[in-house]
Amino acid sequence: MPQTKLPRVGTTIFTVMSQLAAEHGAVNLGQGFPDFPVPSGLVDALDAAMRAGHNQYSPMTGVAPLRQAIADKTARCHGWRPDPDAEVTVTSGASEAIFDAVHALVRAGEEVVVLDPCYDCYEPAIELAGATAVHVPLDPATFRPDWAAVRAAITPRTRMLMVNSPHNPSGAMFEPSDLDEIAALLEGNDIVLLSDEVYEHIVFDGRRHESVLRDPRLRGRSVVVSSFGKTYHCTGWKVGYCIAPPALSAEFRKVHQYNTFCTFTPAQYAFADVIRADPGHYESLGAFYEEKRDRFRARLLGTKLRPLPVAGGYFQLVDYSEVSDLDDLAFCRWLTVEHGVATIPLSPFYRDPPPGQRLARLCFAKSEATLDAAIERLQAL
Repeated sequence: MPQTKLPRVGTTIFTVMSQLAAEHGAVNLGQGFPDFPVPSGLVDALDAAMRAGHNQYSPMTGVAPLRQAIADKTARCHGWRPDPDAEVTVTSGASEAIFDAVHALVRAGEEVVVLDPCYDCYEPAIELAGATAVHVPLDPATFRPDWAAVRAAITPRTRMLMVNSPHNPSGAMFEPSDLDEIAALLEGNDIVLLSDEVYEHIVFDGRRHESVLRDPRLRGRSVVVSSFGKTYHCTGWKVGYCIAPPALSAEFRKVHQYNTFCTFTPAQYAFADVIRADPGHYESLGAFYEEKRDRFRARLLGTKLRPLPVAGGYFQLVDYSEVSDLDDLAFCRWLTVEHGVATIPLSPFYRDPPPGQRLARLCFAKSEATLDAAIERLQAL
């Protein structure tokens, strides 16, 4: 057998917990996907696109109507319009975009700084590129970055800094001051910023998503990744996109064209239609999920689980230390098997988990019936 290229990688924790939930009939609050319908207008637009004959390969960069709609939406949301031809690329989900960006821009022997906890697709992409992930921990209580620690982690071999806001798994968000810190950190070097912004429209309490696209100091050196799956409740469609300046987009597309080449064509036309026809969907998405967050959080307060603050995204971290002293992997397995609620442990998001951390991630992108069923079981803890 050849030596593995990813010695620390096994089956993802999301697959493991979803399989365990299915085996034991548990309510699945683990894997981050909605269990309610996609917008009906999107389904109608997809049907119309397929019936209109949009069923073959699309252009490698994405169909023109979608790239133009993305550019217009970006201007509407962030006050700056990218060039749809030179700066917007449609991908088969955000994970593909992250993989393509790393492989296009990071060379063997270089380093990529990531902030722990971070999504589990980051490091495998870095390792497959022959590079090294340098892990800098976020504050374990607030999940805020320590920018001095990030600065200390940068070396002459650093090629990329990866950030994520709203943050998975914690729900923490950048403040405007964080963009200032990043700009100061990257001034005078050629480090590329990769900004994972897939939860950009799921923000709460009147806050604004601080996209790096808002900042002219950053957008000229950044790859920004977004996801239609998160915004339109259709994670299984696997459609996302990347916005980057022309020089970075040109390199990005070299990898994209030999990875997936193009993305599900009729869905691209459908998204182009609904972005233009119903901007209210993404503009009201935060309020939609804020209601779910608040209701779920209020009911969690009637259990022994302590919910942490959530500023954005659709995950709720809970401290389970009043329930158990098990480590998080053992606790989440026990909760699934013995109490019928599947969650995600936090330790797989870290290189070195904080000792004694007792946190689990619950997804509230679920129907009220699903969330209520989970609460009933959690109240028995």
